[in-house]
Amino acid sequence: MTTDRTWPHRSETSHFSTIPFPVKIPSRKPSNRQFRTPSSMTSSSSSRRTDSHYRDFAALPNDVLTKIAANFSLPNLQTASLVCKAWRDGLRPLREAMLFLRWGKRFKHGRGGVKVSLEKALDSFLKGAARGSTLAMVDAGLVYWEMGKKEEGVALYRRAAELGDPAGQCNLGISYLQAEPPNVKEAVKWLYQASVAGYVRGQYQLALCLHRGIGTDQNLSEAAKWYLRAAGGGYVRAMYNVSLCYSLGKGFMQNHRQSRKWMKLAADHGHNKAQFEHGLTLFSEGQMMKAVVYLELAGRGGETGAVHVKNVILQQLSPSSRERALTLADNWRALPSSR
Repeated sequence: MTTDRTWPHRSETSHFSTIPFPVKIPSRKPSNRQFRTPSSMTSSSSSRRTDSHYRDFAALPNDVLTKIAANFSLPNLQTASLVCKAWRDGLRPLREAMLFLRWGKRFKHGRGGVKVSLEKALDSFLKGAARGSTLAMVDAGLVYWEMGKKEEGVALYRRAAELGDPAGQCNLGISYLQAEPPNVKEAVKWLYQASVAGYVRGQYQLALCLHRGIGTDQNLSEAAKWYLRAAGGGYVRAMYNVSLCYSLGKGFMQNHRQSRKWMKLAADHGHNKAQFEHGLTLFSEGQMMKAVVYLELAGRGGETGAVHVKNVILQQLSPSSRERALTLADNWRALPSSR
């Protein structure tokens, strides 16, 4: 479900408006006027409010409750189950779904002393999905996709997306982009919903669509903003693209300081092209040992051009400096990211 290219090809398409964004309506300011409640009424009215709230919670139909909590994690489900007995009983299927979800992940990744089995993982995920969990729906959809059963996977993504799951919305949007023929309008619609919910992978994919003019008007300014949101959320490919936006003046005003900042962040999070380019920058500035570290990392990640430049620099370093630089590369660990 990922795309290999990071930076879109240049397009001569002119700038124009993007997809509509929700307009915030300013809330009405509360009145400064204060109302006093007689002390004799406080106790009884408070009791009535408590009873009324309890009745409101308990009266919520189970099917509505299940839809509201469909994308809850186990801790959130446990917290919601404490609200009242009706919620505790109504959320029982979703709590059971979390158990099946856990076992599904064990079978999929071979955790907890069990052998990898996609069939058993799928069976567990489907049992969790049958109990209403969108988390299980998305994982079941992923397994179907890996098995080549894309229609079954898309159907589960759609169920999760319609219940408000951002991961399901993002995967559904990407599925529409990869369909034959692609349904780009539907893709952008679901990617936008995932993006406004804060799902960084959806934000990155929406930015790519805006950058290329796929399913919507090309708008480099909006694309850059969504790249920046995804980058701020830890998405490494977006960090790299934010750097390019600043470097080339695409969507942002040209700013080499910001470009360097985001390129280094992408490199420190493990982006191989960013490591190559940051290594070249360090080389041009005369920071040879640091340049060797980043170029070595880029070369290990498949950037063959970095290997040649690194070898040229190594010839200019003393044996101890060469050894020190390569030791630093061996001990290097990428910063955690959302990928």
